[in-house]
Amino acid sequence: MTAALRIFVSSVQKELEDERLIVQNLVSTDPFLSAHCVPVLYELEPASPTKALDGCLEVLGGCNVYLLIVGVQYGTLVGDLSITHAEYRRAKESGLLVLAFIKGERQVKREEGTVALLAELDADGPKYKRFGNVIELQREVRAALVKLLLDRFGIAPTSDENEIAEQNIEATSVFESRSLNRVRWKDLDMDVTRNLIAVAEKRRQDELVNEDLLAGAALRGLVWYDPTSGEHYATAAGIVLLARDPSAVFPQCRILADAYRSTEPDGDPRDHEDIRGPMPLAIERAIDFIDRNTRHPMRIVGLNRVRLDEYPVDALREALVNAVAHRQYEDAGRKILLEVFADRVVLSSPGLPPKPITLASLRKGKYRPCSRNPVLAQCLSYFHRIEERGSGFRRMRDQMLDHGLDQPLLGTDMGYFQVTFPGPGDNIERLRVPEKRLLVTPTVEAKLNERQRKALAEVLKSGFVSSGWFVKELGVTYDTANRDLKGLAELSILIRQGRGRAAKYVLREAGSAP
Repeated sequence: MTAALRIFVSSVQKELEDERLIVQNLVSTDPFLSAHCVPVLYELEPASPTKALDGCLEVLGGCNVYLLIVGVQYGTLVGDLSITHAEYRRAKESGLLVLAFIKGERQVKREEGTVALLAELDADGPKYKRFGNVIELQREVRAALVKLLLDRFGIAPTSDENEIAEQNIEATSVFESRSLNRVRWKDLDMDVTRNLIAVAEKRRQDELVNEDLLAGAALRGLVWYDPTSGEHYATAAGIVLLARDPSAVFPQCRILADAYRSTEPDGDPRDHEDIRGPMPLAIERAIDFIDRNTRHPMRIVGLNRVRLDEYPVDALREALVNAVAHRQYEDAGRKILLEVFADRVVLSSPGLPPKPITLASLRKGKYRPCSRNPVLAQCLSYFHRIEERGSGFRRMRDQMLDHGLDQPLLGTDMGYFQVTFPGPGDNIERLRVPEKRLLVTPTVEAKLNERQRKALAEVLKSGFVSSGWFVKELGVTYDTANRDLKGLAELSILIRQGRGRAAKYVLREAGSAP
């Protein structure tokens, strides 16, 4: 198998919007299916029903599997048939494999056209499954697609992939797939949207046009099309990730941050921020809040002057991403809480870990990934470059230990899941310098001559060095001085400021782009 199977998801859009998005999210986020299948939902149709049918059939022609979901309503008529019924007949004519899923038992009262469609299904003979809720629908769809991939291509999921899939289905919240008409597509933050689609599709931001952004957001379950109004709107997940102020729709989409002077909370924190905005940006604002309310000692390490962070930033960001991605959004009365104390940082997220994950398994680092909000988890992993979803707590532990600190503490309090990062306290010297913060690693230092090493020592002492310093202190010519300085700049250690002999060379900040 070389190319991914394109799965055309067909249904009456208005009635079964939640089911459509749930299927899309399943195929896009399941560890096995996402590697071999692509969900296709015709979300970009124009307002005219006739043109919509032409567009649907054209897109259907480029797919391999026709996945039909049938409910009560028959849908918009184009001639004698609904769009969905016309799609089904075209799929049959084209020889596509048909997978059908019927919502409700046989005795459910359905519209006359729907009854006729189901009778046609019975006569044609494709096997179909019934479901009662989105959990059952996901299980049936996954089982059908897994069997198809095995029968057609001889590929099957591993036992781990099956267990992860079942846990994700069991834990699935319907929150993120809700199709709301509160925030229109054009009112979302397009800078954040562009960033997401560029990273997810490995494309440059400047090559993405608006149609690319809309298609990319629809593919990831972040927008939906309302044929009644002819507008595209954000799903609940799209509002959380891309709305300029998600809390205007969901008050719980905020991070309440407090910084205290001591080791205990009080009524007068030294700093406070009610962080709102697209949640990927809110996470970075929370990181900035911690940065300005924690210590940053300077450390001389060899030929480096390094500004240390009191806590490893990557571990804090990982915890914030987890809090946003996996919190219980149905709890509309509580926000994510961020507390910075003199000896620790505490992050509290509403809701306990979804079953079967337990505190004991998290503490041992022996658990399989499970998310109640898989779309949010996947999209946030794109924003924050978290490539290996599911091992976040293990990474946090390793990052804290590598930083010279104790591992994070996991617990619960009053229905919140808490991650506590113990700080260095009075022993700030225990902090270790991460190698990535060193401009001059041992490998780089081995490339330097003695004059360049002395020049870096001068930069650490005075803040800069110049060609004139080389000539005066080391007794070399300006040509030699400039050659040595150019070499330090080419190694991305120093940056030149100014021109000619008046130019000064200063240290590039570790971690910044060369």
